[in-house]
Amino acid sequence: MLRKISATKRFKAEHGWLKSYHLFSFASYQERENMNFGTLRVFNDDFIEGNSGFGAHPHDNMEIITIVYGGTLTHQDSMNNSGNIKAGEVQYMSAGTGVTHAELNQSDKPVHLYQIWIFPNEQNLPPQYDQRDFSNSPVNELVPVASGEHKPGAINIRANSTIFTLKIEPGQTIRHKLASLRGLFVYVKEGRIHINGTQLEKEDQARITDETDVLFQSDTQTELIAIEVPMHLPF
Repeated sequence: MLRKISATKRFKAEHGWLKSYHLFSFASYQERENMNFGTLRVFNDDFIEGNSGFGAHPHDNMEIITIVYGGTLTHQDSMNNSGNIKAGEVQYMSAGTGVTHAELNQSDKPVHLYQIWIFPNEQNLPPQYDQRDFSNSPVNELVPVASGEHKPGAINIRANSTIFTLKIEPGQTIRHKLASLRGLFVYVKEGRIHINGTQLEKEDQARITDETDVLFQSDTQTELIAIEVPMHLPF
């Protein structure tokens, strides 16, 4: 089953310095029927204005992945990590027993990023951090960028989930297999694509369950993110 959700159905939060589209219940957006998709808890499509950002704030017991698509984000945390996350890079924080961090845009240009939260396999583990550059990833294949399932090249996370990016050229077809009790969340960054015969355009999302094969067919240059997760929470 594929459930398509139009870009117009996203919840838009305007904070002046931040424009955020929430795909699941988050902060001021609360909808009991839209709390999560399996172990995927948060997916926010964020635009941070220049010389602003998220001040120091805490997290715990969550796998937090940030994918930067435009601009440069400056990071600082209580694990003594600091530095920049540039376009094409993926940052990972396992909040575990607790971590405080700040994410700032110290330039004059906006930063565009995806903020993703996934429930961990186990709670109250020591926090950990990683960051990796995927700007030169190959096209026409699902590229794992963060995974707890031993995917070569991916950042290792503490969840039985995998985050893929995909840049697909016109006329290409890609097949992805889903195991039983697994789901696939898809968000289209740019372009237009057919997934199992359903057309999705920019900023549309698909939530796929009870399927064995997922077929991506593109007739335009398309970029998307796909997140495979267990459909049952670990605790």
